[in-house]
Amino acid sequence: MSMVTLPGLKDLIENISRERNLPRVAVQSAIREALLKGYERYRRAQNLERRQFDEDYFDNFDVQLDVEDEGFRVVATKTIVEAVSNSDHEIALQQVQEMGGDEAQLGQEVVLDVTPDQGEFGRMAAMQTKQVLAQKLRDQQRQMVQEEFQDLEGTVLQARVLRFERQSVIMAVNSGFGQPEVEAELPKREQLPNDNYRANATFKIYLKKVSQGQQRGPQLLVSRSDAGLVVYLFANEVPEIEDEVVRIVAVAREANPPSRHVGPRTKIAVDTLDRDVDPVGACIGARGSRIQVVVNELRGEKIDVIRWSPDPATYIANALSPARVDEVRLMDPETRQTHVLVAEDQLSLAIGKEGQNVRLAARLTGWKIDIKDKAKYDHAAEDAKFADVRAQYTSEVDDSDDEDLEDKNQEDLFGDKNFDENEEELNYQ
Repeated sequence: MSMVTLPGLKDLIENISRERNLPRVAVQSAIREALLKGYERYRRAQNLERRQFDEDYFDNFDVQLDVEDEGFRVVATKTIVEAVSNSDHEIALQQVQEMGGDEAQLGQEVVLDVTPDQGEFGRMAAMQTKQVLAQKLRDQQRQMVQEEFQDLEGTVLQARVLRFERQSVIMAVNSGFGQPEVEAELPKREQLPNDNYRANATFKIYLKKVSQGQQRGPQLLVSRSDAGLVVYLFANEVPEIEDEVVRIVAVAREANPPSRHVGPRTKIAVDTLDRDVDPVGACIGARGSRIQVVVNELRGEKIDVIRWSPDPATYIANALSPARVDEVRLMDPETRQTHVLVAEDQLSLAIGKEGQNVRLAARLTGWKIDIKDKAKYDHAAEDAKFADVRAQYTSEVDDSDDEDLEDKNQEDLFGDKNFDENEEELNYQ
């Protein structure tokens, strides 16, 4: 069988495998696919018969790579026929018999060497091979990264700063499975304002997403601002959380506040079923030792640890910590609106700088919170106002329910008719 030689093929495979962290088998597969595309380009250019090549025309062709002898062969699988109409896909029975296939029969398939001459392969085919090889190697790398990291989405990993691209930080991330580092992107919106992203600095990052597409750049999207990072840091620092004695119920985080005058802040609600355990104290630790580790990792971010409660009023009051709450009035449980009454000297503390405290408390509890001055609050007027709103809301809901019921009755009527018709048709058949 003839062969197109590729001097240095063995060294090429070794170098690509080492530089791109790909198995030699994967590199060989990419080279085979690239050479097949190069042969396809060669055949299209040499199309003397002006034949129409469909997209799947070359599916019966393959490339056999000979690493030891440093070369390749092109083979084609052809069907044995009486009279040949397409020489790329068919071969005459008489020709097969002349080649020594005395037992060959019509309809059988044979694999034949169709390797072009060394000089015929051409510069254009070689360029096509080079371009396809680069793309195939990128595809192989992306697939390996996806397989390595897809099960690690939503976990925290160690990362090292490599370089900066526009406003993003490109980091080197290790999966921990003994594989080399992989590049990940930390966009501007996922960064912390107090972080110092200097070259080779290390950070704990939250793996937010592993991209599957063919877009350029890193496949891994990581975050320093995601609430999942806070959950991990507490779980890693508080043994009671890891032992499931204490559980984290909810987290509300504002790592990048809308104003530069307001610092990052997080509220975290914890609970326990063990009466002998203080969940808040367990998270804070002796003299704040445990929470301080988390705060240091987040570069001084303020963290409020509060006790979760099944009672919404108690939970809302706790969530507004460090403000002292005098009364929580659940004005409308259906739309989850509440009025929180505080003393005048607690107003600014409850609202927080530029509304950050009440905003985080609302996100943590899922209630719309209005902070009111207790001394100026008119209970009767507020009750009457909400009673009118509730009455109007109930009336609208009832009207909507009546319309839905009428529509449903019509659907049922037509549905029964259709069912009867189908039943008659089945019986007739």
